[in-house]
Amino acid sequence: MKKKPPYALSSVDNALVLATVLRTEGSLTVTEAARRLGVAPSTAHRLLAMLVYRDFAVQDSSRQYRPGPAFSLEEHQGLGTGMLRELATPHLEALASRTGESVNLVVRVGEFVHFIASWESTKPLRVGSREGMTFPAHLTSGGLVLLSQLSDAELADLYAEQRWAGREAQRPDLLRLQRELAGVRRSGVAVQRNRSESGVSAVGLSLGDTGLTPAALSVSMPTLRFDPTDLEHWVGQLRRAVHDIREVLERELAARSGGASAGG
Repeated sequence: MKKKPPYALSSVDNALVLATVLRTEGSLTVTEAARRLGVAPSTAHRLLAMLVYRDFAVQDSSRQYRPGPAFSLEEHQGLGTGMLRELATPHLEALASRTGESVNLVVRVGEFVHFIASWESTKPLRVGSREGMTFPAHLTSGGLVLLSQLSDAELADLYAEQRWAGREAQRPDLLRLQRELAGVRRSGVAVQRNRSESGVSAVGLSLGDTGLTPAALSVSMPTLRFDPTDLEHWVGQLRRAVHDIREVLERELAARSGGASAGG
């Protein structure tokens, strides 16, 4: 039998109720949310805004709230995301130390990327941790690298108009995106300036085929510190980190495979 915690936090409880309603029923307005919770519309609006910020909700063109991309992350359960994060984290720290900038590890979930790990720069002016956050893949350097691994048919399906009903303004121009991704495929590197967030630029590189869920690394910095002449340095440091992460992943996967064989 469930027992309510003696020191329940009503705001947390209300946010979880709204997240559950969105997942099971598909949509909510501020008025409906306020009525369901028995709170003022202003309170419901603040709760929904926080769910949007943490990607448990999105607001469509009709101003209704719908389930956000965080709910689709469960498809990565069992695909090694947790192991990838654990093994990569020391190398993120080393990469951040070498570049002096914040670094991230992302996986793609449909048309979004999820930041599964971040390591912040120690500089006073820096890009903060994005860990746990979700962004449209086509707006991030890591996302562009991962999108470049898709075929034209897969890309067309991902950005088909019917998938973006209610989000038409957020849908990228497919032909322009295809041209950009062709360049990313040739170089293996993606660069974004002020696309995911104003004042933030980043350089991304794929981890390649690790046998786990596809992932990418990125170095993020304030745009005012972004100097194209430093691109070769950042890419070199990213390649070093990719090599180190792949090496430790291969050892870990080989050890686990050997242990499973011995056990069998």
